[in-house]
Amino acid sequence: MCGIFGISGHPSAAALTHLGLYSLQHRGQESAGIVAVDGEQVRAIRAMGLVSDKFSAEAMATLIGTVAIGHTRYSTAGSSTIDNAQPKLVHFRGGHIVLAHNGNLTNAAELKDSLEAEGSIFSSSADSEVIVHRLAKARTAAPEAQLAEALEGIEGAYSLLVAIGETLLAARDPYGWRPLAMGRLNGATVFASETCALDIVGAVAVREVAPGEIVAVEPDGTTRTLQRPPAPVLHRCVFEHVYFARPDSRVFGGSVDRARRALGRRLAREHPAPGADFVFSVPDSSNSAALGFAEASGLPLELALIRNHYVGRTFIQPTQQGRDEKVKVKYNAVREILEGKSVVMVDDSIVRGTTTRGLVSLIRAAGAREVHMRVSSPPITGPCYYGIDTPDRAQLIAAQHDVSEIARLIGVDTLGYISLDGMLQSVPNGPDGFCHACFSGSYPTRPPAAPVQLRRS
Repeated sequence: MCGIFGISGHPSAAALTHLGLYSLQHRGQESAGIVAVDGEQVRAIRAMGLVSDKFSAEAMATLIGTVAIGHTRYSTAGSSTIDNAQPKLVHFRGGHIVLAHNGNLTNAAELKDSLEAEGSIFSSSADSEVIVHRLAKARTAAPEAQLAEALEGIEGAYSLLVAIGETLLAARDPYGWRPLAMGRLNGATVFASETCALDIVGAVAVREVAPGEIVAVEPDGTTRTLQRPPAPVLHRCVFEHVYFARPDSRVFGGSVDRARRALGRRLAREHPAPGADFVFSVPDSSNSAALGFAEASGLPLELALIRNHYVGRTFIQPTQQGRDEKVKVKYNAVREILEGKSVVMVDDSIVRGTTTRGLVSLIRAAGAREVHMRVSSPPITGPCYYGIDTPDRAQLIAAQHDVSEIARLIGVDTLGYISLDGMLQSVPNGPDGFCHACFSGSYPTRPPAAPVQLRRS
């Protein structure tokens, strides 16, 4: 899962991209990068860490051009190193290629083997570099046709921003797994993973890039579209609504905040907690679901768990040790609210269970009499191959234990997950057209040949 942002036709393209990446920091915290295009000149900054830490005013001043692409990275394929930071920038016989990718290519290992057999040399272990090499080999003339040729035969999830020369391209895979919004700003064209990044730069959202669509934008504002065949059934990632996207965004045609409130209301109806004193969320991604649960249950909502906002998202930390360390400094319980109370703790998901177990211990230590856990997504029983870092079933607590065992392991009095049908009926434009493979085991594509090898390389 990553954040991508691109703009064409604005004299402050890099500065606006920098601003847009702030709104996409929640989608990736390992590295960030910006590439600016000014005619034949291409300039780049890539660094490990957060957007706020790595882009000085002096460095930004060097990024001249009316076209820019930015990226925040959360690795699901390829190790967490500067070599894998994006946007990718390569020079080849036709000029240069800049590429930023959100998603995961399920047949990347096979494609990489084939390209290496033909003489390609890879500079990173990221799956995105496969697309760059295929682009460099494309023989068609128009940039959008070159990208379509490069994407032929590629499987898996991708929302892409690509610059070939001064042409900015945006593309989504035929299944529509990852979101990609298009907006306008004073004649400039802007693309972003989420509409919250359009909002921060003052752009007006126009529409989503359609599944299978390639949009080409020239420096003069001319826009062309190439529609590749979309999949017969869309598979938009429902976890965008549950956890990943910001609540102030609209993804897949609907409000994330409204989706999460609906999930919370449905959860309260499916798994009420009679006798509880109040509801609280595991902030911040569960705030809206807790509001919905409180509304439907009639229980008051309290701020019983305080989040340190100077600590990033624990789920997208690349290592278990990193996740454990962040949990210790990320949350603090409010004893004055919790002591002696029976409480409902609402969270969006339980993945490995380690974070949840630590939080429940924190709530118990603050004096809670009973802890009733309610989860606004179903049990995660399978790995995601399309952009979320759960490659190994052994890491998933719900793949190894039933609900009663999970309740015992995390230390709660009762545990209730929303049903799969309840989740799909709660999200905008549902219940059809969403990927729920990690919950149901129904994968729309063949799994990758070596997901663990690719992730660790």
